Amino acid sequence: MKLFTHGTSVLLDDIPLLAFERFAEEARGAIAEGASVLSFFALQDDIAQLYLFLGFPERGTIGGLRAQVDRSYPSLTPALPQAQLFEREIFENTGIVPEGHPWLKPVRAIMDYDFYALDGGQTHEVAVGPVHAGVIEPGHFRFQCYGEDVEHLEIALGYQHRGVERAILAWPEKKRIHLVETAAGDTTVGHAIAYSSALETLSEIAPDARAEIIRGIALELERMANHIGDLGALAGDVGYLPTKSFCGRLRGDVLNLSAELCGNRFGRGIVRVGGVGIDLDAKLAAMLAERLTSVLRDTDEAVALLWDSPSVLARFERTGALTRETALELGLVGPSARACGIERDVRADYPSGAYRFSTIPVSVSNEGDVYARALVRMLEYRRSGETVLEWLHNLPTAGAVHSLGVTEENGARMETGVPRLQPNSVAVSLVEGWRGQVCHCAITDARGGLRHYKIVDPSFHNWPGLAYALRGQQISDFPLCNKSFNLSYCGFDL
Repeated sequence: MKLFTHGTSVLLDDIPLLAFERFAEEARGAIAEGASVLSFFALQDDIAQLYLFLGFPERGTIGGLRAQVDRSYPSLTPALPQAQLFEREIFENTGIVPEGHPWLKPVRAIMDYDFYALDGGQTHEVAVGPVHAGVIEPGHFRFQCYGEDVEHLEIALGYQHRGVERAILAWPEKKRIHLVETAAGDTTVGHAIAYSSALETLSEIAPDARAEIIRGIALELERMANHIGDLGALAGDVGYLPTKSFCGRLRGDVLNLSAELCGNRFGRGIVRVGGVGIDLDAKLAAMLAERLTSVLRDTDEAVALLWDSPSVLARFERTGALTRETALELGLVGPSARACGIERDVRADYPSGAYRFSTIPVSVSNEGDVYARALVRMLEYRRSGETVLEWLHNLPTAGAVHSLGVTEENGARMETGVPRLQPNSVAVSLVEGWRGQVCHCAITDARGGLRHYKIVDPSFHNWPGLAYALRGQQISDFPLCNKSFNLSYCGFDL
């Protein structure tokens, strides 16, 4: 296994190409030691190769493995359940069969197949979606119930598969950042930083400290807005309107801070390869700090109402609980994992960018239920707000750089906005988005062009966790459990 650190590119030839038996043995051994699957995919040229990248959070390192395969290979899923979605995706994209996979159903392709079903005279099935009321994105949920209790939930997605990864390779280089910003719209900043960091790693570009801090401010504002919005939505799902109403407004206030920063409420235009697309002067920094202080005070008051209401706690506690062991086995990430007592956070485990200068405590709970997922969100928005205030009051003085990438034409140096990438190399970029670990993997060809680009949104890891959390719950608990995970459809349907 080739071990490397975040922010370091690796030559493809340095990643060991192993016989599959050795490949599987090393993967199983790494997972047993506490590693997790970051990305797992196949490339097909003259031969087919599996690429597996594992994260070792306790060491802060990444491990890479390759294996040459034919049209099939023995499935890793029976021994490593967190590989199950990746293997289904590999089969769907390439036709390479993971033999022995327990359920090789579609990931994104919409096709007829046999849904899981329970036999018995007192069982029944409830199908919801893919069309939902309001503006909810399309997804299909099929419940197998015994009375009111859910015995099994099957989730089918893929109804808006956009081909983002293929489009990144096909689009002009300057326009790719705009595509990445739409990979999951509520994680605009997270995905933009992951993409930019991958290209910066491959081109040995280092944004200056001021640019890194501005990126960090944008990322933490994105986290705050979504966590505050989720706490309000959870209150609404149990009919507690004071917190619902307050947090709906306060989420908008945080989004407006992002708009003040760059002109867009979702943070588009802030992150660019090489640095940032905007700068932050002292007057704007002071105004943002003043308004953010007010938002934090008001949010603390609104969210405190939740914990003081016995009726809210009665609905949150012991609802949709997952054990730590199940969360580890499924490979959950982000607040969903930390609510199960798993102390993993990219900002602490693989610190880069602004997080090299500031340490944000990892927010953890142990119950694994709706209450725990809400508590982690509350702790995180507070700590994000405190960190942003610190950054706003102590901005580095160096000027923010952006759009590096220089070419020479008729003796003149010109910025192209497109960095020169190292050929035949790979970079794995990790960002702690508000839902959890965002992973981008970029592979270059012999000329330094992008040969393959793989995105893993945190929702890809976490949708199976929602299905497990519903087992043994009443079907009426689904909206509350679903909101406590609040996963992305479009982030999954890349």
